[in-house]
Amino acid sequence: MKTAAITLSLVTLLAACGGNENLYLIGTESGASEVRVSTRSIEVKEVTLPAYAAASEIAFQTEDGALKTVKGALWAEEPRAAVTRIIAERLDIDTTANAAAEPWPLLDGPDTTVTVRIDRMVARADQQFELSGQFATSSMNGRDRLRRFTILQPISDSAPGTIATATGAALAQLARDIASALR
Repeated sequence: MKTAAITLSLVTLLAACGGNENLYLIGTESGASEVRVSTRSIEVKEVTLPAYAAASEIAFQTEDGALKTVKGALWAEEPRAAVTRIIAERLDIDTTANAAAEPWPLLDGPDTTVTVRIDRMVARADQQFELSGQFATSSMNGRDRLRRFTILQPISDSAPGTIATATGAALAQLARDIASALR
């Protein structure tokens, strides 16, 4: 009887602590015109994110430079997996190559691998969403490239829906930049 009362108390406590958050998906854009690339297949390695961007909380920067989280709002997907998937999807849809996130799903290995390291992924206080870092493309034909990128998307506020939309737009632009490097 005492065990049942403790269990019921714990369940009630846990229920009170969570479940009131709104979940947000990273926005997706419709496809751009298809880019002809010099590879048949592309594997996107798991994207590296800074700790604040890899967290489930949606972050924004305040005027004094501090990173805060939007109260009551969480990413609907684990950010690393979502960012990796979105880049792979955009490359698959927007290029002439087949693209997938790792692990590579086909028996024949990919012709090209893409590695993305994101240094900043944040809604800045100056009403810009910033996505910056570096990407590398490595091909079986020896055409390896390493490029830095900075993508800015204007935002009107730090609302979670606005941040989610800007994140998706910035990732779509990054995929177009990667596709351009693979021409």
